[in-house]
Amino acid sequence: MTAYPLTWLYAPGDRPDVVAKALTSGADVVVIDLEDAVAPDRKAYARATTAELLADRPPAPVHVRVNALDSPWGEQDIAAVARAPGLSGLRLPKITSPAEVTHVARRAAAGLYALLETALAVEQAYAIAGAHPNLRGIALGEADLRADLGAYDDSGLDWPRSRVIVAARAAGLPPPPQSVHPDTRDLEGLAASCAHGRALGFLGRAAIHPRQLPVIERAYRPTEEETEQAEAVLKAAATEQGAQALPDGRFIDAAVVTAAQRTLALARRR
Repeated sequence: MTAYPLTWLYAPGDRPDVVAKALTSGADVVVIDLEDAVAPDRKAYARATTAELLADRPPAPVHVRVNALDSPWGEQDIAAVARAPGLSGLRLPKITSPAEVTHVARRAAAGLYALLETALAVEQAYAIAGAHPNLRGIALGEADLRADLGAYDDSGLDWPRSRVIVAARAAGLPPPPQSVHPDTRDLEGLAASCAHGRALGFLGRAAIHPRQLPVIERAYRPTEEETEQAEAVLKAAATEQGAQALPDGRFIDAAVVTAAQRTLALARRR
């Protein structure tokens, strides 16, 4: 998996044909969903089909979103896939406490990703983010969170978004990806939402249709101007030591250099 994944494409676990297409879509990560996308009477089939796929190495990194731990299916999902050779990550929905993360960490070989979907989870964000060394990331589940908060406007989620971004970085985790944009045909709205998410500090986004992937990729890739500025910062840093100012007056120090390095890494990704 690339050091800076930008696109995370969900595919329903009970649709092997859709999963196969997702694996060739160009998404940085394919997330096979055993939870919301699968009806109760299809859970066992989705679990078995996913476990069979992950018995070998798939052609793209695969995460699996299992069912919630307190559901009738969560523990069975974990038992079936948590140590599969082809699994790159295990996504845990509706996490509300560090104890839930450590419970799964004892059983999983792949990295864990906690999804925070309630007000309680947001309040516990930093504790969850630091729960276990095998936790590789946290993210919001905005549909459930919106319902829990009674947020009627998208702006009502900006504080929880910032809270989770800060918690992730404070715990030494990568910046979280944005939650999905549910209207797969509203590409203009998706682009605007990505621009807002990028300004808040998100990095990349989950998608539910391949047509969303190029929009997310463009939104989160550095612009030509940003790339040129980053190159100028690194060129100046290579010739002088300590804090300094560029000819255009921009001040640079170690933190600015680190940000420039990330910008160039994103610009040069595949």
